[in-house]
Amino acid sequence: MRLLVAYLATPGGADALALGARLARSFGAELDIAMVLPPDRVAPAPPGDFEAVLSDRASRWLADAAAQVDDDVTVTTHVAFAESSGAGIIEIAERLGASAIVVGGGGGGLIGTHSLGTVVNGLLHSSPLPLVVAPRGAYRAGISRIREITCAIGDRPGADELLDTATRFCAAAKVGLRLISLVAVEPVSGAVRDDESSLEAARAHARSLVDDARSRLPAEVPVSAEVVEGRHIEDAVHKLDWHDGDLIMVGSSRLAQPRRLFLGSTAAKMMRVLQVPMIVVPRGAR
Repeated sequence: MRLLVAYLATPGGADALALGARLARSFGAELDIAMVLPPDRVAPAPPGDFEAVLSDRASRWLADAAAQVDDDVTVTTHVAFAESSGAGIIEIAERLGASAIVVGGGGGGLIGTHSLGTVVNGLLHSSPLPLVVAPRGAYRAGISRIREITCAIGDRPGADELLDTATRFCAAAKVGLRLISLVAVEPVSGAVRDDESSLEAARAHARSLVDDARSRLPAEVPVSAEVVEGRHIEDAVHKLDWHDGDLIMVGSSRLAQPRRLFLGSTAAKMMRVLQVPMIVVPRGAR
């Protein structure tokens, strides 16, 4: 397995690097760290100096980043030029055969502890690979390995693909899987709802998912399920217990193109209040 960190010499880049090292150590994966730079649009004299200067500076930043990763993780660095940083990161990831792209949430456009910049927002709506978003301050956490993977899963199309990805990641890291179903019980626009029926249906679905997940995982990997209700999604998320080393995995919106990622409204609401890393899985991922 290979994991690609989309790196910048910023606090957000430090968050992505720390989380990437944590994941690589847990999965027994190689870690690739990449910077994508803008191409030479001005062509100063002599030609090529602009890109050479940028590439040299980026190589030094990447060397400093690689030196921060402990020796138990194999690290390779990459510098590339592309008109679009997001497209450049995707191209590198696909060329390397990466299993996921890791990014730092620190940027513009505040969403809780995940402050998403333009490039990250673009990847959240276009990546063909799972995207791991590090919350701000991840580099200060001092967490070396994953403790447990929580998977937010429902009964909409794509749920089986999400469960397949979650079980593969849990098997690779040899960590437990917690399946959660979030049920919003606040009436919408005066609608009459049978909340108890909704909760019972969610519980029955969760039980079936536990059986399914156990059939896909080694016997020593624990699987649990929780159905959490709240007045709205954010309220339900607040009721979940979290520990150091936890992360959450969610699927893409139904609006996503095949084999492309698209952050849905429920996942965006969760991201506003979560302080753990989030993995967003593309539609059609296997």
